[in-house]
Amino acid sequence: MTELLLDSLARRMRAMHSLYYQAVATMTLDHVNHYERRGVLPISFSLFHYTNMEDASFMVLSGQPPIWNDAWQDRVCMAIPDHGKERTVEEMEHQRIGDYAAFASYQREVFDRTEAHLDAIDPAALTRVVVGRPLPPVVASTYSARVAGPEGITVLDGFECWLYQHGLRHMGEIELARGLVGLGGMTS
Repeated sequence: MTELLLDSLARRMRAMHSLYYQAVATMTLDHVNHYERRGVLPISFSLFHYTNMEDASFMVLSGQPPIWNDAWQDRVCMAIPDHGKERTVEEMEHQRIGDYAAFASYQREVFDRTEAHLDAIDPAALTRVVVGRPLPPVVASTYSARVAGPEGITVLDGFECWLYQHGLRHMGEIELARGLVGLGGMTS
């Protein structure tokens, strides 16, 4: 049963990543950096936030350090080199991507690493607790806290919540925001 679950998760992650690749390929830098109005986050926020959160979360799930570093910042030139999880909407509405092709390269590297890890992971590793109870305040009010079992958040919970479900949430934002810049959605 665990192998079936792992296969399903790997396929869902690939499908979700393919939506991000399609979105990036069908938008320009002007689209992703478009400023609609106060209180509305640009597409660049959702793209970088999710990719950088997948990168950062991967360390907790796999033990591998994040890919994002000063060299990537020098290439991508994010206006705010932070995923923004602890920042306000007012701060993050100023997020912009400087070099879109470099961002796409960073995204590809992050997503490829996650997919390769899911292809090679020992199914027994999915039950390892990565955030035990009592859950720290920064996690206690999150969706993953609602999903967590009696011991806490497991590797499987992390992949499901922090990567897959979180990624779909931001893809929904991107699809909606595409309408604000004159583009359509990508799925029905």
